[in-house]
Amino acid sequence: MPPRRPLRSVPVVIVHGWRGSEPKHWQSWLAAQLLDAGREVRYPDLPDVETPSLDAWLSALDATLAGLPEEGFDVVAHSLGAVLWLHHVAADSDAPRPARVALVAPPSPATRIPEIVGFFPPPLDIDLVRHAGGGTVLVGGEGDPYTPEGIGAAYGLPLKIATTVIPGGAHLNVDTGYGPWPAVLSWCNRDNLAFY
Repeated sequence: MPPRRPLRSVPVVIVHGWRGSEPKHWQSWLAAQLLDAGREVRYPDLPDVETPSLDAWLSALDATLAGLPEEGFDVVAHSLGAVLWLHHVAADSDAPRPARVALVAPPSPATRIPEIVGFFPPPLDIDLVRHAGGGTVLVGGEGDPYTPEGIGAAYGLPLKIATTVIPGGAHLNVDTGYGPWPAVLSWCNRDNLAFY
């Protein structure tokens, strides 16, 4: 058996959402912080960010995951990227399994936005999500306009996974003050499991 990587050095896969993540977004900030620390980061530009195709995004995600060590990496997915992850785990894929997954601010399963309607409703299979990673956490912001029913009702309860609701966080993007986000960096470094 190969030696395990030190926990603070595992690769991190960052999956952006609809329309990508601008340079001031916390995902771009996180990628820069991890790269500056010498970490391996896979942060793909998913195709056609304005009018994405589920099949094209799934293919891009599979290519991103290729060659990663089994249970030797983490995934941090935001918004439509989190919904993409749910489709990924429901697909018959031989992609490696991450150690941990953070699903941040996925839009409501009832989303009807025309440009992304092909991603909805996402598969909400408890067993598939549990088996797709060593552990999956869900993070959402209070008052997220893309998840009006609340992150707990939309995803936490159906998937029976640990859920953190950040007061006043809304969609946890630049518009709500989530450029630099030290808590997510701490999560990636295994310093802190909380997202506050």
